[in-house]
Amino acid sequence: MFLRLLAVFILLPLAELALLIQIGRWIGLAGTLALVVATGLLGAALARRQGARAWRAIQQEMREGRMPAGSVVDGLLILIGAIVLLTPGILTDLLGFALLLPPTRRFFRARLARRMERAVRRGETSFTVLMLR
Repeated sequence: MFLRLLAVFILLPLAELALLIQIGRWIGLAGTLALVVATGLLGAALARRQGARAWRAIQQEMREGRMPAGSVVDGLLILIGAIVLLTPGILTDLLGFALLLPPTRRFFRARLARRMERAVRRGETSFTVLMLR
């Protein structure tokens, strides 16, 4: 777990910084800053649209008397994608957009479901175990 936290909080920002510096060399400072701002604005708009869609799906499933488990997970993944998009960087933007787009979000949702199923079978019900493995 320590190594994963190290990767997330130290190695990822270093990789992001190196990538932003390289992009700055290719397209210049103004272009790099414009890219960061544009991805943030586009991500915010997409997150709002996808979040509203997930909220409507949750409400519809509840009106029909069904548990909205899949829609709730979608909403959580959209929230994570939106938060990650607020972090300046190219790698985090790619992850954020992947979580906001329905086809790739389904991939992440399926992986999360498998991970949760394995944790339940092993008797590991801690949320941190699910997220950091």
